[in-house]
Amino acid sequence: MDYIYPAVFKPNDDGSYTVTFPDLPGCISEGKSLSKAMIMAQTALSEWIEYLSETTQALQNASDIKSITVNDNEFVSLINATVRDNRAVKRTVSLPKWMDEKVIEKGLSLSRVLQDALSQRLH
Repeated sequence: MDYIYPAVFKPNDDGSYTVTFPDLPGCISEGKSLSKAMIMAQTALSEWIEYLSETTQALQNASDIKSITVNDNEFVSLINATVRDNRAVKRTVSLPKWMDEKVIEKGLSLSRVLQDALSQRLH
């Protein structure tokens, strides 16, 4: 699911940027450059929304970007984050008996191996 929230970018004396989200108190990030700050803001937003979802806390609606007041050296930008549903689902899979025996012998987690393989294949 995609989320878009306004973020306030504050330039620091060393050329870095501090990023805050007015609608998500406590969600703060930084970047050594503007481009890094944008990337870090997306990561922070995604992780913050995932955290709220996992702890069943309500997610506040995003403010209209025009309603956000900033200081002279700050600016507001919209940040887009895609959050995936990471809840586990059960699936029935079939594999040859010899393969199942090898998995057990090596002490592997079949779920982890399958997730790793699918993750690699899907990216």
